[in-house]
Amino acid sequence: MIRVPLATPVPAALAAELARRVYFVSAAITGFSLVRTGDEVTAVDVTTQPPDGVDTAALARKLDHVVAHDVLTQRQVEPKVVWRSAAPGTARDVYDELLARGAVTESGAGQIVVGEPVLSLMDHLDARILSLVKEEFAAREFRYPTLLPSHALRRTGYVESFPQLLMFVTRLHGDVDSYRGFLDSLADGAGLTEALRAHGDGFDHCLPPTMCFHTYHQFADGLLPAESLVVTARGKSFRHESRYSGSLERLWDFTIREIVFLGPPEFVLGARTRLMERVGALLESLGLGGRYEVAGDPFFLGEGTAARAWSQRLLELKYELRLPLDGAADEEGTRDVAVASFNYHEQFFGRAFGILAGAAAPVFTGCAGFGLERLAYAFLCRHGTDPHGWPVAVRTAVAP
Repeated sequence: MIRVPLATPVPAALAAELARRVYFVSAAITGFSLVRTGDEVTAVDVTTQPPDGVDTAALARKLDHVVAHDVLTQRQVEPKVVWRSAAPGTARDVYDELLARGAVTESGAGQIVVGEPVLSLMDHLDARILSLVKEEFAAREFRYPTLLPSHALRRTGYVESFPQLLMFVTRLHGDVDSYRGFLDSLADGAGLTEALRAHGDGFDHCLPPTMCFHTYHQFADGLLPAESLVVTARGKSFRHESRYSGSLERLWDFTIREIVFLGPPEFVLGARTRLMERVGALLESLGLGGRYEVAGDPFFLGEGTAARAWSQRLLELKYELRLPLDGAADEEGTRDVAVASFNYHEQFFGRAFGILAGAAAPVFTGCAGFGLERLAYAFLCRHGTDPHGWPVAVRTAVAP
């Protein structure tokens, strides 16, 4: 364990902002805890790999940089809850039980194989959401490719805001000499990574960090085909986290049901509100207690990080739906997880992608994304892994 003192203490109200960034400070950090003195965080205790030989001064320099630029520049705000629903009983973490039953299997860091009953439960919950958005908004459904062109990702601003989460796709140079050189390198005992670096080519595609980027790319550089439009899709999204803990809470690749609103601002904001209301009613019918909370994204190492985070919260551009995993929804110390977000982008993506509305002005957009693994996991933590304890409608549909 190495104690790294902070050059400038962090107020307790910003401790969570510091904690969500520590692992990204250095790949050598394998664990950490915040050291508090009164109402401030004054140091961070870290474990590293290898345990010895880590440059502590360099670690402190990197940590102080993140504290100074991404943490202390942010305003201290109390979480604002805009909707809350209670449910009888308490949630109980069932991940170990799912492992023991073979319902999930860990295949690598942040990668989990999902089996029954989780698989069918995910499909059922997704079907309920899909039915809701088609009924309420006459949403058009699409199925997108997995890969997203890197130039499309660049237009989103994600590269500058979240460099720590990016993942790109490469391949071999497209000629015989490259293929032969690659095979010769392997035959000569080179590792696969070394051989790929020597003969790899191109990073013109990436793994999408969220599904809605496909929609903006689909309608880029043209007039929206209707005054307003609602698009939905289900697919895989990918975010590289520096560390993964067991459970379905944080995965390297995960499944999203996305709903995108495009049109005038009153349409987009009204649709977001209606969707949140309908989803709230769905949650209550499923016996899930939770809340909608004003939230912000973990912008990292970019210019204007604090200003963007503050404006996002001040204007309530992002709401998160949080459901309990262990404890009661209103109980202090309850562990919960964000299973969905509801976002308003103003004209940011309309302008970035050249998507025009009827008057040739950039369209307003918003989106909602549901993490289906997390949603199913929160359901199981509330109702248990035995379908006999589930609400009748769900039990009938998933495990008749």
